Amino acid sequence: MEIDLREPVVAGTFYPRGAAALEEDLRRLIELQPVRHRLLACISPHAGYVYSGGVAGKLYGHLDVPRIVIVLGPNHTGAGAAVAVAPHERWRTPLGDLPIANGLGRRLVDRAPLATFDPKAHWREHSLEVQLPFLLARRPDLEMLPICLAHLRLDDCLDLGRILARIISDIAEPVGIVASSDMSHYLPEEEANRLDHLAIDAALTRDPAKLYETVHRHGITMCGVVPATVALAAANELGAVGGHLVAYTTSGAVSGDHSAVVGYAGICFHR
Repeated sequence: MEIDLREPVVAGTFYPRGAAALEEDLRRLIELQPVRHRLLACISPHAGYVYSGGVAGKLYGHLDVPRIVIVLGPNHTGAGAAVAVAPHERWRTPLGDLPIANGLGRRLVDRAPLATFDPKAHWREHSLEVQLPFLLARRPDLEMLPICLAHLRLDDCLDLGRILARIISDIAEPVGIVASSDMSHYLPEEEANRLDHLAIDAALTRDPAKLYETVHRHGITMCGVVPATVALAAANELGAVGGHLVAYTTSGAVSGDHSAVVGYAGICFHR
C-alpha cells in the first residue's frame, strides 16, 4: 500500500474540473424521486456527463446511497491485475478527497484468489472515477472501495460476487454496489437499441449467468459486463428480489448522429 492518493484523470474532459461547475451539473442532472430504493446494487454508465449524465442522474436520484459503496469497473487500459483493488488511502475529486475502505479491501484480497492490491489498473481508468461525483452528491460522507476488473470467466465472476456478498454480510452497516458500464458501442441506433435491450432484459431476470451469456452470445459490446455480472451475483446472495430499468438513452440523443451510437442504461436491483 505504498500509494496514498489517486488524482483524477478525466476531470475537465468527462466532467467539469472545478467544484462549482461540477456541483451545478450535478444539481441539474440528479432528479430526486419521491420513492427511492436503498442502493443494493445498480448498473450505471460512465461516459462523459454530456452523453450519459442524464441517465446516471436519474439512477442516482432513484437511490438512497449508504455510507459505504463498492464500485466495480471494467479495465479499459489492460494494465494491472485481473481483480485490481485500489491500494490508495484517498481518491481526489473536485468535490474533495474521498476515503477508501481499505479494511474492506483487505478482507477481499484475503478471501478472493484473483484479488490483489494494485494501483496500475487505476492510473488511467475512467470507469470508476466518473461515478464518484454522483455518489458524493448523494452521500457526502461516502467511503468507497474501487475495484477494476479485467475480463473474467463466468465462474470467476460468480465466485467473486459470492465472496463480496459474504464480506458485506459480515459488516454491521449497509454496503452498496455500483457496476460501471456503458452498453453497445458505435452501432446504428436501431441495432444498438435491439442489442442493448437483450442485455437489459437478461439483467432484469437477475440471473448473472444469463446476462453474461447473452452478452457473449450476441456479441454485445457492453464494456462492463463483468462488473455487472459480479454485482448481480452479489445482489442475489444479499437478498435481491427485484430489478428495473430506470433510464436508457444513446449518444445520438445529444450528438444527433444516429449512425454510430453508444448506449447508456441505469438499472437498479433491490431487496
